[in-house]
Amino acid sequence: MLVAALWVAGMLAYQLPGPGWVRGVALVAWGVFALITILAVARARAGRWPGALFAAVLVATGLWWLLLSPRQDREWADDVAQRLKVVSFDGQHVVLDNVRNFTWRTDDDHDVRWERREYDLDQLRSADLVLSYWMGPMIAHTLVSFGFEDGRQLVFSLEIRKERGESFSALGGFFRKFEMTLVAAEETDIVKVRSNVRGEDVYLYRLKGMTREQLKGLFVSYLGEARKLDATPAFYNTLTSNCTTIVYELAKQIAPGLPLDYRLLVSGYFAEYARDLGVLTPGVDFATLKARGRITDRARAAGDDPAFSRLIRVGMPGVEPETGR
Repeated sequence: MLVAALWVAGMLAYQLPGPGWVRGVALVAWGVFALITILAVARARAGRWPGALFAAVLVATGLWWLLLSPRQDREWADDVAQRLKVVSFDGQHVVLDNVRNFTWRTDDDHDVRWERREYDLDQLRSADLVLSYWMGPMIAHTLVSFGFEDGRQLVFSLEIRKERGESFSALGGFFRKFEMTLVAAEETDIVKVRSNVRGEDVYLYRLKGMTREQLKGLFVSYLGEARKLDATPAFYNTLTSNCTTIVYELAKQIAPGLPLDYRLLVSGYFAEYARDLGVLTPGVDFATLKARGRITDRARAAGDDPAFSRLIRVGMPGVEPETGR
């Protein structure tokens, strides 16, 4: 009953329409009623009506939750305003619309650029796991950066689709507060904004052990996710549909049987999970991978240098020193 009461409280806090004072009154009223009912049940003194009303509120809230529908037509924040579109894909060449290539000075001061890009998947050469920490060692945002023979990088990131003026809430993510979107972006946008503008701590790990076909398969899986989210909006869920679980789900398409692990939820330790699966640079202990994979200082030193992607990989295990690939 306590868990159920907290869930109803979360729905009231994050989904009840109207001004904040309305939500506040509803939360206080529900909290008082729920606490009195739970204590009465615990003492075997509850009458018929309080328990029945508690159950009715729970059922009504469940129906409310089920009837919530994700949308594509809100007033979105600049960095998630456009949906990634697969214009064409013939199995080798792909054309993408709305690849993000912003120039960031601050979170509120940036040049907006959504661009069309073409890629030859036969030129895929690498994939890097990117972890960006903003609230301690347990939680990180997870991205995957694909490298091509010509030195270009394309980063995929599953993110909440914030409305203008809205901010992320991990708790809100449990209550269908946010839609989700797949962003494809340049490293000079999506990596640099985290390390250089938002002050996050960013790590790169080269993914190893994949065949050329598996590497291509992982990229194509992201294209499938882009098509799906472009056609049908979906809610972000802090537990089941987030930036880390999508990497797991897409990787499972090319390597069935990947084990479930608590580190899929505690995303700050996802690199250790990848290490245990044997997909990081072999022959290098994890402490070294982590120390040399920390790109925060290198990214800040690189600044606006056109060679940003190469410079942040200097000294990173598994990367060719001269090319950064």
